[in-house]
Amino acid sequence: MSSNLSTAPLLNTILLYARDPAASAAFYRTHFGFDTSGEMIEGLIELNAPDGGTQLLIHQAAKSLRQGQACVKLMFSVRDVDGFKERSAQRGLAFGSTHQANGYRFANAKDPDGNSVAISSRAYRQPD
Repeated sequence: MSSNLSTAPLLNTILLYARDPAASAAFYRTHFGFDTSGEMIEGLIELNAPDGGTQLLIHQAAKSLRQGQACVKLMFSVRDVDGFKERSAQRGLAFGSTHQANGYRFANAKDPDGNSVAISSRAYRQPD
């Protein structure tokens, strides 16, 4: 199976659900050198790798999340969320509703093991 790398989605963000987002952000800053203000903005604490690698977003975990349950969502950056959803549906992957956030759109799905995945245009939003 060939792939057109110029249009392939880019995996550049990992969203982690945490019971204590501030403590999680401090852990990744202290032990792995991520840059962050530690500030919760739009419900997320953003951490950036100093070498420009994968970004981490820390989100408050729901109280219903059981201890030991997987708490990771892979977010694939795409410019056109709805277009990607349509092409994915043709290949058998159905995403849920498209959600509008602050300057970007996203939609969620599950992989075959039930892990959360998302497509998001957040990486392409224009600064205010």
